[in-house]
Amino acid sequence: MTGRVLLIEDETNIAEAIRFILTREGCEVFVEADGAQALARVFSLLPDLVILDLMLPGMSGLEILSALRARPETAGLKVMMLTARGQGRDREAAERAGVSAFMAKPFSNAEMRAQVRALIGA
Repeated sequence: MTGRVLLIEDETNIAEAIRFILTREGCEVFVEADGAQALARVFSLLPDLVILDLMLPGMSGLEILSALRARPETAGLKVMMLTARGQGRDREAAERAGVSAFMAKPFSNAEMRAQVRALIGA
């Protein structure tokens, strides 16, 4: 599996775990912890996949997702929402905003690899 992944996650342990999993699979992983800064990073990197936490400082994951879908250059970008709040209404809000996939925390390494592989087509 190869591809550029931007991980937008403010929990350091989770970010490091995901970076480790995906780097071992051949992905180039970039990490951003602040929601407001993350949006600019998406436009500068133009990754193959964004893994986006729902609750972030500065700007929520849903706000970031809506901003990405509103711009032609990122409207079709693959985005996986990652959250500890896996309730139905969170999933529905993410789907309405145009998320490509949704994964609740905690997740297994195999689940993360499979979902990323499915999204980036590798």
